[in-house]
Formats: sequence, C-alpha cells, structure tokens
Amino acid sequence: MHQRFALPDVGEGLTEAEIVSWKVRAGDTVAVNDVLVEIETAKSLVELPSPYAGTVVDLLVAEGVTVDVGTDIVVIGDGPAAGSGAPGDRSATEPAIDPQRRHGEAPDAQDGATQDVEGSGATLVGYGTREGGARRRRAAGTSPAVPAPPAPATAPPGTGPGAPAVPATRAHVLAKPPVRKLARDLGVDLADATPTGPGGTVTRADVLALVPSASAEPSRREDRHERERHVPIRGVRKATAAAMVESAFSAPHVTVFTTVDATRTMKLVQRLKSDPEFAGVRVSPLLLVAKALLVAVRRNPDINSTWDEENQVIVVKNYVNLGIAVATPRGLLVPNVKDADEMTLKELAVHLGELAARAREGKAQPADLAEGTITITNVGTFGIDTGTPILNPGEAAILAVGRIAQKPWVHKGKVKPRYLATLSLSFDHRMLDGESGSRALADVAAVLEDPARALTWT
Repeated sequence: MHQRFALPDVGEGLTEAEIVSWKVRAGDTVAVNDVLVEIETAKSLVELPSPYAGTVVDLLVAEGVTVDVGTDIVVIGDGPAAGSGAPGDRSATEPAIDPQRRHGEAPDAQDGATQDVEGSGATLVGYGTREGGARRRRAAGTSPAVPAPPAPATAPPGTGPGAPAVPATRAHVLAKPPVRKLARDLGVDLADATPTGPGGTVTRADVLALVPSASAEPSRREDRHERERHVPIRGVRKATAAAMVESAFSAPHVTVFTTVDATRTMKLVQRLKSDPEFAGVRVSPLLLVAKALLVAVRRNPDINSTWDEENQVIVVKNYVNLGIAVATPRGLLVPNVKDADEMTLKELAVHLGELAARAREGKAQPADLAEGTITITNVGTFGIDTGTPILNPGEAAILAVGRIAQKPWVHKGKVKPRYLATLSLSFDHRMLDGESGSRALADVAAVLEDPARALTWT
C-alpha cells in the first residue's frame, strides 16, 4: 500500500513553498516523525516530519522547485526498501529523483535507471554523497544488492561495433540543478560536455568550456550572464517585498526623530554584563532599547494598535508581542517575543537572544513570526545613524535605533564626549497623530537617558 504525502500549510494561510533539500532518498526506511524534507515558506525554513512509517518509494518534486500547498511531494509505501531486492529487480535501481523532472511534467520515457552507490560520491543528480539521515536497510538473510552499471551509449541501428556511439540525451547526464540552469541560460547541451566532476558529473567549468567553441564571438546573452547575477524572487524575499509594498501604499507613514544621550544606558549595559544574575545571557544596548519601548507602550497604548478596515475599528492590544527585525541570508525576518511586557529584564534578554539565533540559523518557526504588535529595527548594527523604517503590515509603529557612538555633547553646561544615538519612530497616521507619536518617542528617549525611569514610571 502506498501513501502520498501532500505539502501541508505549515503557517497561516501560506499557499506555496520551495523544496530546499530532501533528507531521504527512494529506498530509505522511515518512521513516523522522521524528517523527510526541508522547505522554505514565505516566512521560514521548516522541516517536515513523515506522517507515515514505511519505505520511501518516490520523491515527486525536485529540490529548488516551488509547489502549491496540497501538491503531492513524496510517496511512502510499506513494502521492502528499494535497493534490497535481487539484481534485476527494478526497485533496486530506482533513481532517487529524476534530474529533468519537475512537478507537472512527465518523465522522459528514455530515461535509464542508474544506481546511487552509497558512499561512492557518485549520485544520480550530482548532489554529492549524503551524510547522516535515513539509511537503506537490508532484510535479514539477504546480501547487498549489486548496483546496476550505467547504461552505455548505444550505436546507431545497422552499424558495427566500431561505429561511434550516439551521444547521451540531456536526461542521462549527471549534473547539479545550478549547472543545468547555467547550461540552459548559455544554450549549451549538457550531453556535449566532458564531465570532470566526482562520479562523472558535469561541472560549471565543463559547461563554460563549451561556450567559446559555440561562437568565435560570445553572444550578448552570454556576456550578460558573466556581468550580472540573477537572484530569484521567492520565499522570504518575495513575501517581504509584497508586505512592504502593501504597507507603504496602504498606511500613511509619518516619521519623527530625536537624538538621545545614552551614556547611562551604556554604563548599565556594562554593569549587567558583570552581574552574576546575567551570567551566560547576552546583554546589549538593544535589550535596554526594548525595555524602553515597552515602557513607552505602557504609557502610550495607542502605538500598540491595529487598523481593522473590515469592522471599522482600531484594535488596541493589551499585550505586547515585540518584534525584532533580523537580517538573515534569506532576507529580513521579524520574529517576535510573545507577551514581552510581562517579562523581567533577564527573561527578555534570554528570549531576544534565542529568537534572533533561531532566525539567523534559518530555524524560526511560523509561530515566531506571527501576531507581532510593534517592532524594533536596529540599523545601528550596520554603522548607520538613522532611517525611516516601513511599518510591518498591521502594526501602528516601528522604532529604528541608530548606532551608539561617542560624540561631543553639552552635558551640565560643558562640552563632553557622550554616547549618543538617533532614534526614529514611524507610525500610521490613521491611528496616531503627531502628538501621540512624538510623546511615545520622547518616552523611549527619556528611559535611555535615565534607565531608572523604567522602574518609576507607570
């Protein structure tokens, strides 16, 4: 009996996801909750566990392909593992995944079956030997299956043994997906390349070696390929772009600025770093900025609101899910600390550190990114003084913090070096006017100038 596993909605209303990397191959034995595949949604990287126990029969979608939620991506059966059958059994030589196959396309009828030799470094589509993960299991009392040799190139009908062989089709060539894309972009037939990679795979250099022979003068298309880098708009970047456009053109933004003397804040950061109570906890100025914003929210609750167009109401939240913008290799993510307003300073520090680490490692879950109410973006970490941040959709305000650096400042009637920072608060002018937005920013600045206010203000 075969079970087909469809791509689930792992977030809130997500419609598609990209297959990033398979953690199993055809023939692997899996148990319930074993990780099958890593996918990238518009919000995060997610590992999908198997809902079934059995043997992986077929991987239906190649890595790098984006498919809709509800699309079948893998077939799991309860029969013996592929690779455990007798020589000549087709299941013993079933390919892990057809390199030319994409969702919605029929496989090439001429594709030959090629055995993936475990540990040899030669895999069907050139992904390299996979370390760890599920392994093929052999039934008791049976000997290992002998891998079938690759099918040799065939000679044209009616020719003798010494006649030249017919070149292999592109589907028979071993190459990684990026190399196949490069060949398509350059108009190169992979079958013409001389493979120099491990296990007879075609490398990028093998493809580029064919370009000069195609024409004495490179085409404009080839020249563009060398001069430009095309980055697919998908996953987090696609979602971020759509959200920012929606926010910028639906909410009337206003931004106010102030410069704050954060010298006392910097001194408190140093004291907390040496405090045994905070041992093993990352303490940074951002922690105290977060605390200052939470104080400002308590004194100015309207900045922690949502505009409900359908019901024509402003929803003022009595809780704070504090978002922190985190730059990651996949794009900007904004995970949030749930009920941050109820935490002690140490609890807030621990949660901020864990949340940022998960986001940077690509392990943030959809729940980490959902239901934020107000956001901080720390542009100072890049050496930037200030900026005009765009609101997260559905939120009333976002605070940008510039770099904290020593500069000349008039303190107690004298010019002294002080730690200064520029703060900017963007807010939705439908919910906040200039007075309420400015008061909120002034409260943040006041707490950073004198952190003791966080204890005395209510």
